[in-house]
Amino acid sequence: MEETTKIIECPRDAWQGLPDFIPTDYKAEYLQELVIAGFRHIDAVSFVSPKHVRQMADSEEVMTKFTASLPPNVKPPEIIGIAVNKKGLERALATPGVTTIGYPYSVSAYFRRANANMTRGESRALVEKLKKETVAANRGLVIYISMAFGNPYDEPWGPEIVADTLEWLKNTRVRTVSLADTAGTATPEVVGDLYRQVKGHVAGIELGVHLHSRPENAEEKILAAYEAGCRRFDSALTGLGGCPFAGDNLVGNIATEDVLAALGKAGADPGIEPARLSKALEMTNEIRAKYAHAPLVN
Repeated sequence: MEETTKIIECPRDAWQGLPDFIPTDYKAEYLQELVIAGFRHIDAVSFVSPKHVRQMADSEEVMTKFTASLPPNVKPPEIIGIAVNKKGLERALATPGVTTIGYPYSVSAYFRRANANMTRGESRALVEKLKKETVAANRGLVIYISMAFGNPYDEPWGPEIVADTLEWLKNTRVRTVSLADTAGTATPEVVGDLYRQVKGHVAGIELGVHLHSRPENAEEKILAAYEAGCRRFDSALTGLGGCPFAGDNLVGNIATEDVLAALGKAGADPGIEPARLSKALEMTNEIRAKYAHAPLVN
């Protein structure tokens, strides 16, 4: 019997570092095409300073155009909007169509300071505020634990640190968490072993993975997570989107096509038919060519 898994398509993560600005109308059209292709969970936008992430400066406009373009007979998908501070949270909650707020919580002090200029206490206080505000607004909340599978900054790291973070999130009543291999350096063995070691700490939490990888290692990492019990996977069509922390320009998002193929081999039902992806893949390759200056992916 096939087991259902959840795929979270991540155009936001694919687009945010691209050198050229993708037009707002095209972003909205792309999101609509993802819904037509069958995606029910989309990490679509972020509410951060345009000074730091110019590509996401039009998140409100993208969502306005996207929600207006959905046919009346189509159920709106879960839309994740990333917020990294109180102002971003306010913007996200004020944007129609954003159903879930996402926040990257780092177990690396260096990474947390470099990206959010926050202490551990300040970051945890923000998570608590996010939980309170999303409950009041009837929105969902997903916390990403960055550097979950390893730390390239020569800081303390281990399954016990991840487990402690999960226990704290559980006590904060967070119910969706994604473990992120931020630098893309984890081996399949590390992915599987860590997931097995920490999953006992998350009764009542949906625990997923947001993995980065070289293309040739992607399937092994996906299967390692799946065999360890993971049923929630973040990915991006064609693997668009690099990882600036890896020091390897071949490391980036895992391609959704690879996730679907790997899960199919494992006997799982990803809920997405590869045959329906042709238009979305065509648009992704157009984005690659026009805005990322990257080779097309077949």
